[in-house]
Amino acid sequence: MENKPNYPNRPMRTFLLFLLLFVIFLSLFIYKVKGDMIDFEVNYKAGTRLRVGESLYQVKDGHFMFKYLPSSALLYLPLSFFPLDVAKAFWYFAVIFCLVSIVYVSKKMITQKMEKAAYLFVLPPIILAKFFLRELQLGQINAVITMVLLLMIWFMAYGKTEKTSKNEILMGLLWGLAVALKPYALIFFPYFLLKKKGKALSSALGLWFLSFLATSLFYGFRGNIIVFKDWISTLSQSTPSLLTSQDNISIIALAMKWTGNQTLSVFISGLVIALLAFLVFIVILKGKKIAQAPVLECSILLLLIPLISPMGWDYTLLISVLGVMIIIRNFFQFSKFWRIILVANFFIITFSLYDLMGREYYAMFMSWSVITINFLILVGYLAYLRFKEIC
Repeated sequence: MENKPNYPNRPMRTFLLFLLLFVIFLSLFIYKVKGDMIDFEVNYKAGTRLRVGESLYQVKDGHFMFKYLPSSALLYLPLSFFPLDVAKAFWYFAVIFCLVSIVYVSKKMITQKMEKAAYLFVLPPIILAKFFLRELQLGQINAVITMVLLLMIWFMAYGKTEKTSKNEILMGLLWGLAVALKPYALIFFPYFLLKKKGKALSSALGLWFLSFLATSLFYGFRGNIIVFKDWISTLSQSTPSLLTSQDNISIIALAMKWTGNQTLSVFISGLVIALLAFLVFIVILKGKKIAQAPVLECSILLLLIPLISPMGWDYTLLISVLGVMIIIRNFFQFSKFWRIILVANFFIITFSLYDLMGREYYAMFMSWSVITINFLILVGYLAYLRFKEIC
């Protein structure tokens, strides 16, 4: 009788695969990423300052001043008890977990239970790879917030059961948490109003109040108000100077780079954002009779977050995973001409890399805000799918 080779069983193969990935990511952290994670260091310092009741917003920090709400510092408070390198390692692997999770959850939201569609696990991360890697390198928080918002969308689209009221409250808490971490999640506020999600809004409001009380434990009530005023002051002072930054891909940054006139840029960006808001409104109206309509609608809102936020940095575009995945899954719903345009658009997004283009051409590419246009085009593709009632 022929002897069969003894291959590891499936659980062992899975374990070995995860072990190999862990070793690879750990090596990447030790030899490459640990020395970076500049944004995490800023947030880690904020957690340390919160713990001892120091001001979060100090002029001496310069460009590396903490720019988030005081409640965001609460997330970094537990990490502040660890040495910086240990805290970095915890955060690094937490971000990796969230990056993997947002791809997995996005895929689950747009495919049927029995549909394999392995390409959806592969293509979106490849297209958005530079944003994923930049998120890791900086130690940013966007992957965490995206994961929270995707869970919120899940409850909105699939939580219509006998426990709808409970799901709506949970949805509001998730949204409230996202806003407490980064205010750009407020883009969903008018959406909740249109959808008449009163319980979600109430639960979010309750969570914001609790987060305010939590930071008051460190500053006192009056001191906490002063800290909030400091946040508003520093944010308003620093934002104008960053509108022409190379990595700012917001619509207002595009207008500033093209016109060089701040007043004109505010008008142009305001007009574009108003048109986008009207487009989203029409998309919502068209989706009243479509099952799980919030999935596509919220994918557009997620994609718009870095575009309408004045501080819309390019790495924040990782938040577009759900929208990119929806477009890829419905690739053949577009005509041949528009498929060619789409492939070219994805190609530019994927390969617009500093290492490939070089300093001069990459700086020129970013000064033209090409990436902003790339993602505005994706908004158009998502809207088309709704107008054709495909999803």
